[in-house]
Amino acid sequence: MNSNQNERINQITSSTLIVGVDIAKFKHVARAQNNRGVEFGKAITFENTREGFELFVNWFRKISTEQGFQDVIVGMEPTGHYWLNLAHFFREKQVKYGVVNPMHV
Repeated sequence: MNSNQNERINQITSSTLIVGVDIAKFKHVARAQNNRGVEFGKAITFENTREGFELFVNWFRKISTEQGFQDVIVGMEPTGHYWLNLAHFFREKQVKYGVVNPMHV
């Protein structure tokens, strides 16, 4: 493994809420879990719109606060170009995110 990969792996600790997003054309689905795979809350479905993104961010921030997590990282697969709107929104809101190869999930 190279040092960049190690740095990415080390971002996830026991105090990190991990949110995985299944990207689709109109509606995305997300789940939240800790570094051991324990899930929190129910899956959320949200639209590929600013309003949907706001709903999503509020959802995972609430879980993070309730469960005492210090950090949140969102992972999503780069399905076509449908993930780009969400990525731009995350940059605007300073949400840490990563693009995950679907073959690794």
